[in-house]
Amino acid sequence: MTGAPQPDPPTQPTTRRDHVTEVQPLTALDGRPLTLVHVQGRHPPTRGPVLVVHGAGVRAELFRPPLPRTFVDALIDDGWDVWLLNWRASIDLAPMAWTLDQAAAYDHPAAVAHVLAATGAERLKAVVHCQGSTSFMMALTAGLLPQVETVVSNAVSLHTVVPRLSTFKIGYLAPVIRHALPYLSPGWGDRPRGPLPRLLVWCVRATHPECRNSVCRMVSFTYGSGWPALWSHANLDEATHDWIRGEFAEVPMTFFEQMNRCIRAGHLVPTDGIESLPRSFVAQAPRTDARIVLLAGEDNHCFTAESQRRTFDFLQRHRPGRDSLHLLPGYGHLDVFIGRRAAVDTYPVILEELAR
Repeated sequence: MTGAPQPDPPTQPTTRRDHVTEVQPLTALDGRPLTLVHVQGRHPPTRGPVLVVHGAGVRAELFRPPLPRTFVDALIDDGWDVWLLNWRASIDLAPMAWTLDQAAAYDHPAAVAHVLAATGAERLKAVVHCQGSTSFMMALTAGLLPQVETVVSNAVSLHTVVPRLSTFKIGYLAPVIRHALPYLSPGWGDRPRGPLPRLLVWCVRATHPECRNSVCRMVSFTYGSGWPALWSHANLDEATHDWIRGEFAEVPMTFFEQMNRCIRAGHLVPTDGIESLPRSFVAQAPRTDARIVLLAGEDNHCFTAESQRRTFDFLQRHRPGRDSLHLLPGYGHLDVFIGRRAAVDTYPVILEELAR
């Protein structure tokens, strides 16, 4: 690794009880209320700020599961000043219909500006996951985030390749559901609200016998094609598998409508006509000098590893040798961050890339 000097190793590894957490209000550029969760450890950071962005229908707490060592712990011990963003897809905020365009144009630029103003830094780095990654990459390639110098993107970025069953579900089942419901929620597995959610839960329980956790099974129905879809059960410890019951909630059907268009096109497609976003994110070179690091779990049943391969090929055509791709054997989608062995298998890859 090159770049900034390496911090001295901590005398004792950071754990959740060492976290000093401050939730700061943030207003998106369109007036939407968001939050940033600033997390520090026992000692002041020795590196600059890193912004960590969750996916759809979860929240910033996603990166602090009940593991002996979380991704946030690893960042703190490596010296980073950690900022977790609750963007408009967060379940910690009031549910609303949203699109990736809105997050790209309004949420991520506001978050970057806030962190830089709060820390006095001129630039920052980011770790982005799933739809936090797609929307962040939309903003990045549109030239809206010039202060970002490194992005580590997990699972999906500019190109959207999913299993065949997912194509069917999002193309044919989602439009039917949209006529009756404004949202889908994996949380219905434990708390169905109304007759149609109860019917969906019953159908999912009948077709997903892989475990007894109804929220886990609803996650697979909502987001992918696997049994389960977002992780391997072998990669989760019992406490984390139970913890996910409280970490998934509403996802608006507006998102699934946009993602259907993206999947059919094979790449991200804007839908709102926002002036600051291009009509295509892959028709020209990305308008950023940030180095982009792509992570792809080889067993991902939500977005296949081919998604990140195609984005890497796109980047190589425009700026060969600048960016990197890491294929992660034995990992899928979210277990990259919440897996029982992630601290050994995946966190070091991310930390090394951030330190470059």
